[in-house]
Amino acid sequence: MQDHTFGQDSWHATTIVMVKKGGRTVIGGDGQVTVGQTIIKGNAKKVRRLSKGEVIGGFAGATADAFTLFERLETKLEQYPGQLMRACVELAKDWRTDRYLRRLEAMMLVADTQAALVLTGTGDVLEPEAGDHGSVMGIGSGGNFAMAAARALLATDLGAEAIARRALEIAAGICVYTNDNFLLESIESR
Repeated sequence: MQDHTFGQDSWHATTIVMVKKGGRTVIGGDGQVTVGQTIIKGNAKKVRRLSKGEVIGGFAGATADAFTLFERLETKLEQYPGQLMRACVELAKDWRTDRYLRRLEAMMLVADTQAALVLTGTGDVLEPEAGDHGSVMGIGSGGNFAMAAARALLATDLGAEAIARRALEIAAGICVYTNDNFLLESIESR
């Protein structure tokens, strides 16, 4: 029998996608929260604005862990205003070395007007690879589906928000841990 506790199963419960195209960065996510094989909630807000609206972010993983990381990122952004990359690197250092933070099970996509980044508990702070038409990144159980769809749509005339929405729709049609209750936030790039 499979164990359905709140540990690793919570990693499977979302799709978050980031699309950077035409001077705009969009982060979108679904609203489904799943524990094991049970849908607990359908309208969770996994995408939000941080740092007085200057940063957008989305998370995949355990909700309490992600909120803890968002709070820590807010603190780092206050310490290093206007320096998302530096704040994320400092958070990643803490996440990797702090005994409490090391146990957190979540990943984040964050962006401001200058940078778009993926943060993981292994100390990674990664910028998505830029292509001819823009860049994309996905996390969560449906993240690879959304990322593949978004990459295919980058070469079209669609804008960043339309691409993110369509990529989430495609992921929701494939990943059972993803629903079609989407929330998107965007920010103008520099």
